[in-house]
Amino acid sequence: MAVLYGKEEHVNKDMREIGGQAVWSVTSAKPGNGVELLRDGKSDTYWQSDGTQPHLVNMQFQKKMLVQELHLYLDFKLDESYTPNKIAIRAGNSYYDLKEIMQIDLEEPQGWVNIPLSMEETGDCLKALLLQIAVLSNHQNGRDTHIRQIKVYGPRVDPIKALGFPINFTSKEIMSVAYVR
Repeated sequence: MAVLYGKEEHVNKDMREIGGQAVWSVTSAKPGNGVELLRDGKSDTYWQSDGTQPHLVNMQFQKKMLVQELHLYLDFKLDESYTPNKIAIRAGNSYYDLKEIMQIDLEEPQGWVNIPLSMEETGDCLKALLLQIAVLSNHQNGRDTHIRQIKVYGPRVDPIKALGFPINFTSKEIMSVAYVR
């Protein structure tokens, strides 16, 4: 699996952001740098952990979700020893059955880090109720960590294809109301 680095976030048009459907939690946070800053859309704010490693970010969904990519905004030039060096991605149905999907070594990331979670061979997406990012170590042996933004992407589902069979409308009146706007 190839991890992509970039100044700008590149999102496939066949994906949609699903992070807003999750309940987010972290193992610790410095006052004023809480979990809400991971999702505020600003690259100049950040969540800062406060405690021993590993530092965990949890995303818990109400139903099993298909997860295609995970995007993290990190900035080594600004955060130095607070920048994650090694992270693990875990997934499962609850905290008790989490399985490690992958470990990633990051070399002085600056900008968006795009982590594909779908299987390259089959194209199947990860399916989970709980997704967890574990910061295992930081650059320069730093203790606490900064993560500036996290976005979670799942596949965009065509409602017509989801039915399992094609629907061919022929009249203009029916076709005009066939899709939800």
